[in-house]
Amino acid sequence: MDEKPKSIWKKSWKGPSGLLLWFILFTAAAFVLILCVRLASGIKNPMTPLVTFSFVYVVGFALAGVLLIAFLSWLFCWRNFRSFLFGLACLATLIALLYAEEDWRGKHAWEKFKREWEAKGEKFDRASVVPPAVPEEQNFALTPVVASSYETFLDKHGHALWPRNTNVANRLEMAVSHNYESPSNGTGNWQKSTMSDLKVWQQYYRTLAAKTNEFPVSSQPQSPAADVLLALSKYDSTIEELRRSSQLPSSRFPLEYDKENPDDMLLPHLGALKGSTPVLRLRAIAELQNGQSDQALADIKLLLRLTDSIRTEPFLISHLVRIAMGNLTLQPIYEGLADHKWPDAQLVELDSELAKLDFIADYKLAMRGEMVLCQGGFFDYLRHHPGQLSNLSGNGDTAPPAPAFAPSRLIPSGWFYQNQLHCARMMVEFYLPVADANQGIISPAAARHANEVLFAETKTTTPYNIIERMLLPTFGHIANKFAYAQSAADLARVAIALERYRLAHGEYPESLDVLAPQFIAKLPHDVINGQPLHYRRTSDGQFVLYSVGWNETDDGGEVGLTKNGNVDINTGDWVWRYPAK
Repeated sequence: MDEKPKSIWKKSWKGPSGLLLWFILFTAAAFVLILCVRLASGIKNPMTPLVTFSFVYVVGFALAGVLLIAFLSWLFCWRNFRSFLFGLACLATLIALLYAEEDWRGKHAWEKFKREWEAKGEKFDRASVVPPAVPEEQNFALTPVVASSYETFLDKHGHALWPRNTNVANRLEMAVSHNYESPSNGTGNWQKSTMSDLKVWQQYYRTLAAKTNEFPVSSQPQSPAADVLLALSKYDSTIEELRRSSQLPSSRFPLEYDKENPDDMLLPHLGALKGSTPVLRLRAIAELQNGQSDQALADIKLLLRLTDSIRTEPFLISHLVRIAMGNLTLQPIYEGLADHKWPDAQLVELDSELAKLDFIADYKLAMRGEMVLCQGGFFDYLRHHPGQLSNLSGNGDTAPPAPAFAPSRLIPSGWFYQNQLHCARMMVEFYLPVADANQGIISPAAARHANEVLFAETKTTTPYNIIERMLLPTFGHIANKFAYAQSAADLARVAIALERYRLAHGEYPESLDVLAPQFIAKLPHDVINGQPLHYRRTSDGQFVLYSVGWNETDDGGEVGLTKNGNVDINTGDWVWRYPAK
C-alpha cells in the first residue's frame, strides 16, 4: 500500500504506451541529429529550414524505428517466429514461381515472334547486318591516310586501344580553320538558292594570315578563287593520297561488331570523314570559279567516295553522317549548274555518280541495324548484366561496374525479352515499312502512324515497355531525313539533265518528259508520293523544280523555313532553283 510509484525508466516499454515512448525518443534523437548536421555545415539559422523542411524526415525516422521495434518484439516469440519462417518460405516460393513464369513467358513470346517473322524473310542475327569482310589490299578504310582517322582509338582489327595511341596524327582532320571561327556568310546553300561568296573567304584567309601562319597566302591579293585555293593547298598532299586510296574497290572500317555491349563500340572515323567534307566542298567551289571544272569534278567524286565508304555500316548514326556529307557535296554541283560551268561530258559523270545513291535502301539497312545489332545486342547484354541498366550512358564509354545491390539486378530476364519483342515489333511492323524500296517511296503518313502507335503503346509504363520508351521515340523523326536526302539527289540528277538539254537546245524545256532517255536514263519520281516531280520554267529563263516535301502539300515551290531562317524540311516544298540573275 505504501509502495512508491515506479520510475518511468523502470516501467515496461511494451504495449501501446511503450511504443509511444519509443516514438518520442526516436523523434527527439532524429531532431537533434539533423540539427547537429546543419550546425556543422555552417548554416547560420538552422532552425527555420529544419522546422519547414525536415519535419517529415524526423517523423518518418521515428515511425520507422517504432515499427521495427514492434516487429522485433513480435518476432521474439517462438510461436510467432515459426509463423514468420513459414510465411517467408511461402513468399520465397511465390517469388521464385513468378520469376520462372515471367522468364519462360518472355522468352517464349520472343522466340515465337522471331519464328513468325523469320518465316516472312526477316532476320534477327548479327551476321545479317554486319558487312562482309573484304581483302585488306582492296580496303579503302585500311589505307594509311584513312586509317589515321581512327588509329588513335582502334587498331586495324577494331579493338579499342588503351592507353590511346598518341603517336598517330589524324590526317583527315582537315578544316577550313582549326583555330578561328570560319565566316558564316561565305558558303552558299542550295536549299535556299544561295551561292558562295569567295571574296568573304579571301578576306578571311588574308586576315587570318596577320594572326597566324595556319594557312598560306600570297603577298599580294589574287582572285578570290586563287587565294582560297592557295590557302587550302596545305591539304594538297593529303587529298591526293586520299584520291589514290579511293580507287580501291571496297571499304569496310575495322569495327568490333561482336562487342558484348554495342554502346561500347567506338566510331571515331565518322567525325573525321564529316569534318573533311567542308574543305573539299570549298575547294571544289573555288576550282569551278577558277575555271578548273575537271579538278572540281575530281573533288566531288572524292566527296561521294568518302560518303560511300561507310554505306554498309549498320548504324543509324553512320547514315545520318552520310546524309550530312551528301547535302554538302551538292553545293558545288549546284553552283556549277547555276553558272553553267559543267561541260556535257562532266555532267554525264556527275549523273552517273549521283545515280548510285539509294537512301531508301540505306534507311532499311540503318533501321534493321538498329533493331538487330544495337537493340538486340543491348538486350542480350542486359540479360547477362542486368545491373548495368542504370549505368548505360550511350556515349561510347565503357559503363562503370553496377552497384552490388542495384535494383535492376532483380529484373526478371523475361522482362528484357518482352521489351525486345515490343521494340522489334514496332520496327518490323511500323518503322521499316515507312520506306518502300520497290516503289521508291518514303511515306510521311506511315511515319506519322508509326509515331502514333508508339505513343499509344508507351503512354502507360509497364515492365514490358519501359525500355521501349527509351529506345524508340526518336525514330519517328528519322525517315524524313532519308527522304530529303534521296529527293535532293534526285533533284540534282534532273537538274543535270535539264542543263544537258540547255546545252543542246539553248534553253530549258517546257516539261520534263523530253529529258528521258537522251539526257537521263529514267526520270526520278517524287520520293514522297511516287508522282512526277513538279517543274515549271520561269519568266527569266530559269526553272523551278521541286518535290511536295514532308507535308505532302504542293506549296508552289516555296521552301519551309524556321524562325531563325534555317531550312525546315518538315514544311514547305523541297526545291531546286537558281538565284535570280
